[in-house]
Amino acid sequence: MPATRSRFLTIAAAVAAIFGLLTVVLGGRALFGGVDMGAVVPFVLWFNFVAGFAYVLAGIGLWRRARWAPMLSLGIAVATAAVFAAFLWHVLSGGAWEARTMGAMILRTGIWAAIAALVLRCKKA
Repeated sequence: MPATRSRFLTIAAAVAAIFGLLTVVLGGRALFGGVDMGAVVPFVLWFNFVAGFAYVLAGIGLWRRARWAPMLSLGIAVATAAVFAAFLWHVLSGGAWEARTMGAMILRTGIWAAIAALVLRCKKA
């Protein structure tokens, strides 16, 4: 990566880290806070909670221009898309689910696809 961080890379790093912190806090509250979240899909909730730590790590790596950060971002995007696909299978198979989970998975998949595409493009430049 270049010696100076582009504005887009700075924004991607900040979004990744902040999104990760929010994911850990909100996911932790949903998992351990005793709050009734409705028809949650446990594997999605656990994946998102654990992935939140990876989001923070990716954000730090992108900020520091670590060589491994673009591949971690791509790995997060691919893993999120895979969990989203499994969630869709769950929904289409008649499993219980919440509309907010659908929205959250669309948002997560979109954000990480965009971050991965951006940082991989910056890496090639």
